[in-house]
Amino acid sequence: MISEEQIAINIKKLRKRSKQTLKDLSELTGLTISYLSKIERSKKVPPYSTLSKIAVGLGVDPTLLLNENMETSKNKMISFTKKNQRKAIKTLKRVTNGFPYKYSYEALAFDKPGKNMEPFVLEPAFDEKAFFEHEGEELIFVLEGEHEFTYGGEKFIMSEGDSVYFDSSVPHSGKSLGTKKAKVLLVMYNYKRL
Repeated sequence: MISEEQIAINIKKLRKRSKQTLKDLSELTGLTISYLSKIERSKKVPPYSTLSKIAVGLGVDPTLLLNENMETSKNKMISFTKKNQRKAIKTLKRVTNGFPYKYSYEALAFDKPGKNMEPFVLEPAFDEKAFFEHEGEELIFVLEGEHEFTYGGEKFIMSEGDSVYFDSSVPHSGKSLGTKKAKVLLVMYNYKRL
């Protein structure tokens, strides 16, 4: 499992390697200098969509930020991941739009640089109300439990086997329903990576 501290170290190392200042990265990502500084000091690890923006600003594949040993990352044509080899990312707690949220996820194709899609397993799926809005598209497929998905104010109740594909620039959110926490497959696609 990669730690929040290692993600912060990777971001700072890649920024310095590309000879960018925090101001340079701020201008490329639209994120504030103070927010980027907090990330680099491991005080605030953002959601994956923000990590993706940072990676684009650094000119690297987002999975490089999640790699425990960046120096050994190689360009590969295929990524085969056994269930017990998924890259687990520690539970994150953040506040988005005034609402707290907490989730943990496993990166499925973490060792494949240059990909246009980012697949994850989220377990449990988002527990609390928080809305996300970012460039790209997403696919959510419910693996276990029931999941309430909210998109642009409309709610959808999703059960095992249900899926939704959507433009992620529209505010969206989700939460588990019932006593069993939902587990979902989430695939993100960001146009800017192409």
